[in-house]
Amino acid sequence: MALNDTLARVDADLASGRVPVARQRLRGLVSSYPYEPAPRRRLAEVYRLYGDPAEAGRWMYLEEDRSPEETAAFEERYANAVRRMRAVAWRGPESAAPTPFAARQLAAVREAASDTLGSPVTWESLAKVKGDIGESSRLSDVLTAGGCLLLAIVFLGIWAYGLVSLFT
Repeated sequence: MALNDTLARVDADLASGRVPVARQRLRGLVSSYPYEPAPRRRLAEVYRLYGDPAEAGRWMYLEEDRSPEETAAFEERYANAVRRMRAVAWRGPESAAPTPFAARQLAAVREAASDTLGSPVTWESLAKVKGDIGESSRLSDVLTAGGCLLLAIVFLGIWAYGLVSLFT
């Protein structure tokens, strides 16, 4: 569905009080049209209706006329630069940003995330970064391996019990 058609449906949803439906449509638009500022602005408006300044700040983060309070709430909720980079929901090059301000914001977030990770990260390579620090912790690796081993032992035990039961 085209951007303008979906925005018209969002208007109809909001007029009839279907705020969650409007929010979901706008989230889809941001995903489909990451370079378009209109869906981001409208999504910020919807989160203002919910009274969620952090999410409103998230969707206005690339706009020069953003609210300092909402921006601060967003930056506090997504304090880690990698989490903030994911939250901005940008795809593609910074040069595709609709304004020079947005391009500077995207570059600043990417540079901060690169500093956090200790290696360069791009908007395209962000999906390959695990967690917020680029690697899983040793404890979670050990727990995952232990859980897989336990599951394998249980499976083999059930299989062996079934095999013995079959011949007895």
